[in-house]
Amino acid sequence: MTREEESAIIAKVLAGNADAFEPLVTANQSFVYNIAMKMLNNAEDAFDVSQEAFLKAYRSLKDFKGDSSFSSWLYRITANMCLDFMRKNKKHRSASIVYMDDENELKELELPDTRFDPHNELERRELQGAINDALMLLPDDQRSILLLRELSGMSYAEISEVLKLEAGTVKSRLFRARARLAKILRDNGTFSGK
Repeated sequence: MTREEESAIIAKVLAGNADAFEPLVTANQSFVYNIAMKMLNNAEDAFDVSQEAFLKAYRSLKDFKGDSSFSSWLYRITANMCLDFMRKNKKHRSASIVYMDDENELKELELPDTRFDPHNELERRELQGAINDALMLLPDDQRSILLLRELSGMSYAEISEVLKLEAGTVKSRLFRARARLAKILRDNGTFSGK
């Protein structure tokens, strides 16, 4: 779907034709679900978040500026909703290891999940904050490609399709985005490097 077609559909929806939103859903539903599935790794949660992402997009359509494609805007909504979902639903878990003891009996050893240890959590939040700040300093085109590749794990072909760019352009922008992000993080002291 072209940007002009998206704009025409959005204009109809904003004029009060709620049914006009359906082609945007149809064109983007597998894309949104795949993002949610890659981030949440659970089909039921991915389905629920996908539905909520479309609902939020519909309700927020008046805020869509048209600076990017609708799918890029929808990607950001979906990714943010997935991150919110993960934050709200994180649980302290433990992994178990089954081993054989000296009497040849199977025993279970539980290992605590230290991912949410307060010290680790503080370090993780500080690092995430520094990375988010650095990401915001990137140009929009570089930031969106970097997020699609690194956060969603999308292939070059998928990114090319979503952003309507040639694969070579995606690769070069991704290279420049990574280099620029690394420089920003080194310059602000987050990482040292050569």
